[in-house]
Amino acid sequence: MFLLWPREGKPYLAKTNVLRRRLLRLLGARDKPSRLLNLRETATRISYRLTGSRLESQFVLWELARLHLGHGYREEIRLRMPPYVKLVLTNAFPRTHVTAQLGRAEAVYFGPFRNRSTATMFDAEFLDLFQLRRCQEDLEPHAAHPGCMYGEMGRCLRPCQQAVGLEEYRGEALRVADFLRSGGKSLLDPATAARARLSDEMDFEGAAMLHQRIGRIEDVLGLRDEMARDVENLHAIAIIPSATPDAVELGWLRAGCWQGFTKLEFAPADGRVASLDARLREIAAEVPEIRVTGAERMEQLAILSRWFYSSWRDGEMLLVDDWAKLPYRKLVNAISRVAKGQATTPAAAPQTPHPSSHSSESGST
Repeated sequence: MFLLWPREGKPYLAKTNVLRRRLLRLLGARDKPSRLLNLRETATRISYRLTGSRLESQFVLWELARLHLGHGYREEIRLRMPPYVKLVLTNAFPRTHVTAQLGRAEAVYFGPFRNRSTATMFDAEFLDLFQLRRCQEDLEPHAAHPGCMYGEMGRCLRPCQQAVGLEEYRGEALRVADFLRSGGKSLLDPATAARARLSDEMDFEGAAMLHQRIGRIEDVLGLRDEMARDVENLHAIAIIPSATPDAVELGWLRAGCWQGFTKLEFAPADGRVASLDARLREIAAEVPEIRVTGAERMEQLAILSRWFYSSWRDGEMLLVDDWAKLPYRKLVNAISRVAKGQATTPAAAPQTPHPSSHSSESGST
């Protein structure tokens, strides 16, 4: 990551794998006019920072852009928000829709999804398990309301036609909220237990019907993308290469909020010998639970989901169902794989020291 500081105005922010070549292109002397960008006459100072992975680069780019590029930094670093399925609870008759915004009003956000098409497909399919309305209008129920085809097919409680009261419809909305918050367990676990009970009671016809329903629920859950969770219960650990030799970086996502990176060195500077499992437990116990604003949270999840769903992901990420029960064995194995991959790539060769920043005059460059 590097910044070229001009005499006036905003700095030029970019990332590159070959810093010297990129700077020569931006600051080198030109024998003849060219349409390529050249900042030789305006740049006065260079600041740079080494990173060990694309994920770390993306977070450093985001932090520097927020600090130096002003209000339009999202467009300048091409940061796109991922889609979520949102259950709107502030409406008298709650409904779902697909959105790329995390608001502050009472709602359940399920995501982030890979793209809008997968979010829309999941939204349409999981609603078939319930009788929640699919219309987007602000309802004014009355007996003469024309209704819609979902009401005719028995897939909606028809609050628009006053077929149910406000409390009954609200109860169905809370069932949908429980389904999203539990990742489907609120429907799947009772159905599985009931199927086992009916089988024990030799009621094979009832057990077969429940078996079909369980299959339907599992099919719907299979449509969600890997990271899709209730955002308030979205926990993960990213394991990525480090710019420091013999180390990896651990990135922490807790309750949908990014908690930063922790460097894990395989040869601690203090010389203290401890098992990797014990060291991980100590590190995890010190991870804070920082709550951030809606906009900042959206951007953090956008960076993480873009890396996770990409073809250029250079590391691993463990999704955690319960923060109190971190999968340490899986974490140790993931760290071993990332460290082994780091050791077999050219990037693991001896590197220059990792400075926080460096300054140079463009003329000497």
